[in-house]
Amino acid sequence: MEAMDESSPLGRELASEAKRREKLLGKALPKPQSTRIMTISNQKGGVGKTTTTVNIAAALASAGLQVLVIDIDPQGNASTALNIDHHADVDSIYDVLIDDVPLGDVVAKCPDVPNLICAPATIHLAGAEIELVSLVAREQRLRRAIDVYAKERQEKGEPRLDFVFIDCPPSLGLLTVNAFVAAKEVLIPIQCEYYALEGLSQLLKNIEMIQKHLNADLTVSTILLTMYDGRTNLAAQVAAEVREHFPEQVLKAVVPRSVRISEAPSYQQTVMTYDPSSSGALSYQEAASEIASRS
Repeated sequence: MEAMDESSPLGRELASEAKRREKLLGKALPKPQSTRIMTISNQKGGVGKTTTTVNIAAALASAGLQVLVIDIDPQGNASTALNIDHHADVDSIYDVLIDDVPLGDVVAKCPDVPNLICAPATIHLAGAEIELVSLVAREQRLRRAIDVYAKERQEKGEPRLDFVFIDCPPSLGLLTVNAFVAAKEVLIPIQCEYYALEGLSQLLKNIEMIQKHLNADLTVSTILLTMYDGRTNLAAQVAAEVREHFPEQVLKAVVPRSVRISEAPSYQQTVMTYDPSSSGALSYQEAASEIASRS
């Protein structure tokens, strides 16, 4: 039976997944020496920014690391996926950026994943770009809020945050600039499709500008290939091209096109809790493991 299974494409795929799971089974992820703050960004929409943010955060938190997700996308999709209230009456990251409300007052625990907390986004963020313009130190507001929150946790004897993930809108406004200034690392999800590299050069130029004027410590540390369809030559060509251009940054883990990954947010879950045995959940676990081991 096994020989017959392995001889079919589905059998080979299942056997490969079983081996990949074995490698991850019981694997403890190392804690970073200091809090790693990562901004997930790509100016192109629909490449899996939010999906990547919430699933890698959930995978790391499930492995015992302390993780905070900051949702600064006015659509609030990360807040939805983590099952965090983010209607107009909830205090959110908008209040932190505009009204100096402490970050500790707006974070909420993710009900499905231990060790994972989220600062939600509300619709008010849609106007935050305009309101930020007139504020003092407008590019530094998120960074300061995170620093203050980290000190508060320390004073209360709460565990140090291991990872902070900032989910950005698909544009380079003041919200995204705040994310770049607050972070030390940028994680770029790249879709394995024809237009994958389009706009990436502009994103890298923008990051260079931030490095030059606002945050010299910022680096593009991680690139994750998403929406990979192994049945097409195009996906393999795009993956090879991205790896050739960015050999150090691209993770070995590749996230496939997956119905399960797409379905999970409609149940207010990440794929890690919605279907932990799926190929999508396995891929995000592998990506999270690689990111943690790079610290």
